[in-house]
Amino acid sequence: MKKLNSSQQTILELFIAGDYLQSSEVFELLESGINKMALVSVKRNLSEMVHLGALRVEGSGRSTRYQITTPGRLFFETDPAKYIQIEPDQRSGLSGYNFDLFQNIPNGIFNYQELIELERATKKYKERSAKASKGIKEKELQRLVIELSWKSSKIEGNTYTLLDTEKLILEAKQASGHDKKEAIMILNHKDAFNEIYKNAANYKNLTAKNLEKIHSILVKGLNVNHGFRKSLVGITGSKYKPLDNVYQIGEAVEELSALITKTKDPYSKAMLAILGISYIQPFEDGNKRTARLMANALLLSHKCAPLSYRSVNEQEYRNSLLVFYEINSLVSFKKIFREQYLFSAENYAL
Repeated sequence: MKKLNSSQQTILELFIAGDYLQSSEVFELLESGINKMALVSVKRNLSEMVHLGALRVEGSGRSTRYQITTPGRLFFETDPAKYIQIEPDQRSGLSGYNFDLFQNIPNGIFNYQELIELERATKKYKERSAKASKGIKEKELQRLVIELSWKSSKIEGNTYTLLDTEKLILEAKQASGHDKKEAIMILNHKDAFNEIYKNAANYKNLTAKNLEKIHSILVKGLNVNHGFRKSLVGITGSKYKPLDNVYQIGEAVEELSALITKTKDPYSKAMLAILGISYIQPFEDGNKRTARLMANALLLSHKCAPLSYRSVNEQEYRNSLLVFYEINSLVSFKKIFREQYLFSAENYAL
């Protein structure tokens, strides 16, 4: 979708709650705030936003009203840090699962210039990997596994340092003063990455079977049930409540699988896996870990660089996910994904 101007972004924010609004209502809401706009400008912008696909229109004449579309949500720009400062119950985002989301995501979420940038990075990664010796590749794989296991676990609140993680993986030495489950979480990451690295051909697309395979490895020994959950899970700090029906969860995974299968470029496939799995929350625990490893499985299966997330800011990562949960905007997370992919393509050679 073509980028909206600042006035249109301001108007779009009024629609985030999902309500229908008439042009007069939009005008009145803007009039009561600091972003005042003439009625004729409001009408012109609404018309342009319908043309751009950010809004849908219903009715005619005085009955004409507007509602935000899925592309409008996906490409709505907001500051995650400011958004989460609002109390959860006071936020304008959605509190429940958006059943229209996966069916209406465009085929490919990166624009032409972004794809060129990602493809260029992949080409350099492949060239560097092709020149690396077997010994260098083994060391690079070891380094990536350590850094991925450390940072992915840290995102989930694990308190192991990078040095602690290295000793655990290379020397089987657990850090003193830490819960044993933290060590298990890290070692499970290592095992899960080894699974997708050795069996990349099984992960060309997301399926319920390969998704559950990754999850089962990541939660081994952590007292977490396997298979799709049959009860509600809550998300701390968010008004969003994921599905609580196992049949609907299964259908949501099928929709995500179909979306990823029809998506052409591997970068969009991987990012949709991260966001989609995190959004559905199909398991009782370990969802975001599974999402990150599934994304890497998709990247590896398409000969792309896997993500270590080493340089990601954990709070920014969590904030951007929360914005996707409640608004369905992927703008801020797409920035994180691009940065992390460019970093990995530049820093590893598998």
